[in-house]
Amino acid sequence: MTLTPSPTSIRYSQPTIDRAARAVRCAPFRLKLYAEMITQSVSLGAISVDSGGGAGLSSARHQYATRPLSELAAEAELVWLIQVGLLRREVDGQGLTDSFRLTPLGRQLVHRWQAEGRVDFRPSFSDRFYNAVSRWIRLPF
Repeated sequence: MTLTPSPTSIRYSQPTIDRAARAVRCAPFRLKLYAEMITQSVSLGAISVDSGGGAGLSSARHQYATRPLSELAAEAELVWLIQVGLLRREVDGQGLTDSFRLTPLGRQLVHRWQAEGRVDFRPSFSDRFYNAVSRWIRLPF
């Protein structure tokens, strides 16, 4: 998977792009979430299950996740995507918020997937294996 950068975009190494794409394929989120993060920040509450005993599930209503996620599970997945370089936390005048946006690497990948007409991700066994190794043992591949 080679990305053709625009003149103003950052050029990333192929292992960085491969690891980021693999992390996205293995994450429980739909492309719709990442596409939304291009134009605006998305709060953790909109991604996770409504834990306040409210009327419904936020993640189901927005269709951001492939399955209902608790706030803790959603945040753990989002933090991994931050460490891979796809996402960043929003910052306001008071400090960090519970909202997330895409980084330039994330934007490049999402634009590419949208151009390909991709809707969802299907990780292979090797994707899941290498993502787990990369995530929990912290090997750089």
